[in-house]
Amino acid sequence: MKLPALILTPLIFFSTLIFLTESTQPPYSCDSSNPSTESFLFCKTTLPINQRVHDLVSRLTLDEKISQLVNSAPPIPRLGIPSYEWWSEALHGVADVGKGIRLYSTINSATSFPQVILTAASFNEHLWYRIGQVIGIEARAVYNAGQATGMTFWAPNINIFRDPRWGRGQETPGEDPLMTAKYSVAYVRGVQGDSYEGGKLKVGGHLQASACCKHFTAYDLDNWNNVTRFGFNAKVTQQDLADTYQPPFKSCVEQGKASGIMCAYNQVNGVPSCADRNLLTKTARGQWGFHGYITSDCDAVGIIYDVQGYAKHPEDAVVDVLKAGMDVNCGTYLQNHTKNAVQQKKLPVSYIDKALHNLFSIRMRLGLFDGNPTKLPFGNIGPEQVCSKQHQALALEAAEDGIVLLKNEGKLLPLPKSKGISLAVIGPNANASETLLGNYHGPPCKLISPLQGLLGYAKKIVYHPGCDTVKCPNPTIDQAVRVAQQADYVVLIVGLDQGEEREAHDRDHLNLPGKQQQLVSSVAKAAKKPVILVILSGGPVDISAAKYNPKIGSILWAGYPGEAGGFALAEVIFGDHNPGGRLPVTWYTQDYIKTPMTDMRMRPDKRSGYPGRTYRFYTGKRVFDFGYGLSYSNYAYNFVSSVTHNKVYLNESSVGLAAKNSDSGRYRLVSDLGEEFCEKKLFKVTVGAKNEGEMAGKHPVLLFVSRKNPTNGSPMKQLVGFKSVILSAGEKAELEFMLNPCEHLSHANEDGLMVLEEGSRFLVVGDVGYPIDIIV
Repeated sequence: MKLPALILTPLIFFSTLIFLTESTQPPYSCDSSNPSTESFLFCKTTLPINQRVHDLVSRLTLDEKISQLVNSAPPIPRLGIPSYEWWSEALHGVADVGKGIRLYSTINSATSFPQVILTAASFNEHLWYRIGQVIGIEARAVYNAGQATGMTFWAPNINIFRDPRWGRGQETPGEDPLMTAKYSVAYVRGVQGDSYEGGKLKVGGHLQASACCKHFTAYDLDNWNNVTRFGFNAKVTQQDLADTYQPPFKSCVEQGKASGIMCAYNQVNGVPSCADRNLLTKTARGQWGFHGYITSDCDAVGIIYDVQGYAKHPEDAVVDVLKAGMDVNCGTYLQNHTKNAVQQKKLPVSYIDKALHNLFSIRMRLGLFDGNPTKLPFGNIGPEQVCSKQHQALALEAAEDGIVLLKNEGKLLPLPKSKGISLAVIGPNANASETLLGNYHGPPCKLISPLQGLLGYAKKIVYHPGCDTVKCPNPTIDQAVRVAQQADYVVLIVGLDQGEEREAHDRDHLNLPGKQQQLVSSVAKAAKKPVILVILSGGPVDISAAKYNPKIGSILWAGYPGEAGGFALAEVIFGDHNPGGRLPVTWYTQDYIKTPMTDMRMRPDKRSGYPGRTYRFYTGKRVFDFGYGLSYSNYAYNFVSSVTHNKVYLNESSVGLAAKNSDSGRYRLVSDLGEEFCEKKLFKVTVGAKNEGEMAGKHPVLLFVSRKNPTNGSPMKQLVGFKSVILSAGEKAELEFMLNPCEHLSHANEDGLMVLEEGSRFLVVGDVGYPIDIIV
């Protein structure tokens, strides 16, 4: 979101202050104590929402209609309709970053979970769902307390973390389309009040809160090399759209039943996302069955004329977005230019009515037109449920489960719990607290730094920042070295913060900022024993030097671990939690920056030397692979002997169309096979996992499919399933994965059509493979 400038006169501030301190009643329409509401059909809850919305929209004047097309929709007093704010944020906890939520007085904080990229590292769908549930419950509690003027939350961010320099990659679940899709479904179901499996919340059903899939689509560049998101034209092949950029949004809509979509700033193949009818109406609403509202990103309508020059006049930009299927503008552009578009006969009012139908339908699904909300579903959710012990415990669990152990030579970790040991804690992030929260956060329930967390384990702790800031232009290395020399163990906590990576700011390198690397190397060299290095960051960092430095015994990546991150990190370091997180993105070497961020291609190109992107296609050097992560235990895998399904036949006579031929072999289009045939070809894969270590652990099991010689742009390796399992020392478990060959063994061809190619694959878990052949 682009935060608009906020200018407050003393008078406006005073009146706002009165509202914030006195309002305890949630805003709603159709107050049964008001006799006039009896004549409004839109207030009759026994009628279908479609009929109620039609009645409401039919009562509005043109000026009233236009006023409702922006995020800060004003009240309509003559109909008893209060103002509504569409812009609220809940990326990893209810936040007061948007305009719809105010955390003060009765509820002055909310549970702040780890930044999404770290939560994703748990590879635990049920955890993601439970986080979504907590966010939805706390959002409703804030509304019930009279501290919200909106219940539409612009999250999750499900763009693919395509380039490690992207400042907003931290907000996403990572680089894998399947994983990102599953995160979106779990989060949305939790927030909106659906069941974990889905199906409890019917189409048009009552929403606990509204979730919004963003940014639609192919948005993953903010500001790089003088190219900004506002003017960027993302040139994307149909192949990459089909199997990389679009799948998370498709799942978010079809399976998650999200009630909102946000269209992005950028153009895709020359068309602004918010003006792309093929994208918004034909794909999202037509093919995927989307039932909800579509908002622009903030000021994304204005740039269609002002920056991109796609529209010749401001009124044309309005016409383009409303005809494309967008419903509400974050900003004021529609408020300022829609009436002119109507008067110039460029825009039929029916397009405005259609947008209002989508908008008021969501407000009704939220229960905002059903009378007193305390007497409705979710009306009993009170302030005591915000920052509850259970919610704070979940924030701690999420941080624990996301932290990734990248190196542990000589089993340096966990450290002994003896109070007698001395510990040096060094680094610019060692005593950071705000950094732990990432971006798009509100006031947390509580917040402690890593240093404060470690104080609970060792009495003899000496702290030195080493650098005044993360930028580290002038490190005090000599002082840090002297501190390190006095201690039994050294924990170095370095990395990034929002000054290095954030919205509107992409990185220009992958190294540790400033002279952090010099600080790390000097302290490690001086320490009595190999040191523990902790990286706080959203995006990957090239720490090759640390990886191969024998004086650095252990490395932990802790993302931005949220309000409980200081506790979680200390628990991992001292062995009260066995780390099990896995990297949700590839960690590249610094050489990667030679690849322009503006190149949207996923597949490599041997002729030009283009290396491709993400673990699925990248052919260059890397520091750590996607899915990499160690533990204090060793785990062994096997494919259970009962798995005998090693051939998939697609040549049954029931499939009418013949197989097709290409230069690399025979294949079938998934669309030719049909959904019924694909369902019949489902097969079960059972994976055995055993904890061969001495500590119990929560362990994600990742199932991939790989090909030795990928052809026609098929991935080298593709995640097809993952499950988290808790295993005691010596314990075994069997995990079942149901695979659909049409979904899990296919890839997109150059036309963007999914195909199944004849040939051999390997199902892979860890270093164990299982062959499977497709016969067409």
